[in-house]
Amino acid sequence: MEISSAEFIISNTDPAKCPDSQLPEYAFIGRSNVGKSSLINMLTNRRKLAMTSSTPGKTMLINHFLINENWYLVDLPGYGFAQRSRKGKKQISNVIEDYIEKREQLTCLFVLIDIRLKPQTIDLEFFEYLGEQGVPFVIVFTKADKLKGGEQKPKIKHYLSHLEEQWEELPPYFVSSSERRIGRNEILSYIEGINHTIHEQTIDNPF
Repeated sequence: MEISSAEFIISNTDPAKCPDSQLPEYAFIGRSNVGKSSLINMLTNRRKLAMTSSTPGKTMLINHFLINENWYLVDLPGYGFAQRSRKGKKQISNVIEDYIEKREQLTCLFVLIDIRLKPQTIDLEFFEYLGEQGVPFVIVFTKADKLKGGEQKPKIKHYLSHLEEQWEELPPYFVSSSERRIGRNEILSYIEGINHTIHEQTIDNPF
């Protein structure tokens, strides 16, 4: 997939105020400081589309970007930022859950995981929550450039084996690096494939 246009549309905290459109939405989420903004900028080939910051946990809104005028990339707030107050964590949790549970246009959720870390309880609980909600999701292992090539596969294998303890079928996954632009084509091709399927289904069932 070639990204010919990427336009910021709106930021808000209420799914009811998201764009009034039936276009598919692909949302990106992860723990604070997982490299979400950098990944979005890499995917869209726009250096400053999503604002990166040295301060983890800065994204607190649902951000919609219209891609190629036919699908939305959605930047969701990061979860699990330790320095937020209990009230702040609850507010962010409500924003995330409201979008995931109420936004019918949500087509697939991309959950970002730092490839260097062992499985974290907060991520595993989030996967469980998605399973309970029946939300289609994939895993994107970020910061692959921070590991040597030979270290990547064992890290991923260990992570997936941990998931197998709770999941009968594992979600798709991608390995990425915003610095080296690793995983860009694979992730965009995955989205393109889903969009193509949706288009075909619309043709077959126009009403």
